[in-house]
Amino acid sequence: MRGEGRDADANTALSGFERFPSWMWRNTEVLSFVRWLREWNDEHPKGKVGFYGLDIYSLSTSIRAVISYLDKIDPEAAQRARDRYACFDHYAADSHAYGYAVSAGIIEPCEDDVVRQLTELRARAVEYAKRDGQVADDEFFFAEQNALLAKNAEEYYRAMFRGRHSSWNIRDTHMADMLDALVDHLGCQNGTKPCIAVWAHNSHLGDARATEMGERGELNLGQLVRERYGSGVQSIGFTTYDGTVTAASDWDADAERKLVRPALDGSIEALMHSVGIPQFVLNLQDQRLGGFSTPLLERAIGVIYRPQTERQSHYIHARLIEQFDALIHVDRSTALVPLEPSTHWYHEEVPETYPSGL
Repeated sequence: MRGEGRDADANTALSGFERFPSWMWRNTEVLSFVRWLREWNDEHPKGKVGFYGLDIYSLSTSIRAVISYLDKIDPEAAQRARDRYACFDHYAADSHAYGYAVSAGIIEPCEDDVVRQLTELRARAVEYAKRDGQVADDEFFFAEQNALLAKNAEEYYRAMFRGRHSSWNIRDTHMADMLDALVDHLGCQNGTKPCIAVWAHNSHLGDARATEMGERGELNLGQLVRERYGSGVQSIGFTTYDGTVTAASDWDADAERKLVRPALDGSIEALMHSVGIPQFVLNLQDQRLGGFSTPLLERAIGVIYRPQTERQSHYIHARLIEQFDALIHVDRSTALVPLEPSTHWYHEEVPETYPSGL
């Protein structure tokens, strides 16, 4: 998008998204967005926009990125990094298996190795800058953040087998810390405080303190960003009543185009549907919306959607006006189109009302 990479077009630029759920990024909407941003950047060379990742699900990719950077600037350090990250070699394709093996006492954790690698990289930052002035600040920043991700991901996968709350909090704290680092990095480059739009699921961006999540001891990105940036943050949620969604039935399963069931009676989505407007923006800071301070059911459909257990799997109670600053409601949503849809995606799901005998 900034004209600094080797990829010839937007489709190639998105080809790195290979692991589940690849369709979340490799879809026609993101493709057109990336193309548009490249055109915008070409027309505004002094204010180019970047697209950055915050999440923790790229352990093996981040390890490769750190080694690739060191291969270019310090081959001896690159070999030390290979030796340290070799701890993950048997689990490169399945990070969850690494977490299980550690929790079961089958292997020793890689914690010390990833911490040493991050510490060494940070300690040599000034030396690397002097060694090759052509190496951009961005390149070191990306390498450092990938080394940090490897450290946090190692902790995350170990925590998965201690309980959901622990691993969830590690993941969202990582995203908040990554955002802080990005704010500082871009601010130093441009000399001004950057404006950043963060795209994430409602469960990550809506303030956890206003939901059942907070009652269970979970925090999230939205809560942490509000605590750290105060009035400089505007949190916007999305809801839908029915339609279609691209999602899987299980983790690592194929993407399917699924029917979204009409929202449950009494839920936030059902109330939005009752307005009778196909799509609208609701300002939740409006004092006349005090009724939304009462906990109501709110649906959360992510990369997995199981309509058969919808109430248990996809609804939580939330106080909407505390959770978000504004809400965008699209009454009938349309599934994302993956760039490489599987045969499962083309399968038309039969509505529940279809005669069972046919």
